[in-house]
Amino acid sequence: MENKLKQYSQAQRQALNAWTKMLRCVGTVVHSDRMIMDENGLTISQFDIMETLYHKGPLCQKALGQKILKSGGNITKVVDNLERGGFVIRIRDEKDRRYFTISLTNKGTAKIKVTFPLVMNNLVKTFSILTEQEQQTLAELCKRIGLETKKENQK
Repeated sequence: MENKLKQYSQAQRQALNAWTKMLRCVGTVVHSDRMIMDENGLTISQFDIMETLYHKGPLCQKALGQKILKSGGNITKVVDNLERGGFVIRIRDEKDRRYFTISLTNKGTAKIKVTFPLVMNNLVKTFSILTEQEQQTLAELCKRIGLETKKENQK
């Protein structure tokens, strides 16, 4: 079988190799966390919103979307579902009635207090194969790639 990757430069093959490994790693880790979320009746997006509200406090939908890197339409749908489930409430701003703040309800707080530690323990277990220094290096490298890519995309 012919190796079609030979047509690409060493830099291209190296970037593709790193990207493929990163995607596979993220996919595996996310799958592991998704199983915990599924067992607790939450989607990843619902968990992300509830975890953000739990740690950051009430936020407007736009700020919430920026924190978890989701579009406005996606945030609206997920918040609608969370609101239907009694996990969050929308509080309309009295000065600007178009503006809503999203806040966890007592039921939502109770749910994330149960689910978050399970996900956190899973992440600690997953990353324990790396030393503390390796985890820090990985975090710095991912941040650098993310920030530079974001900067390039804004040009």
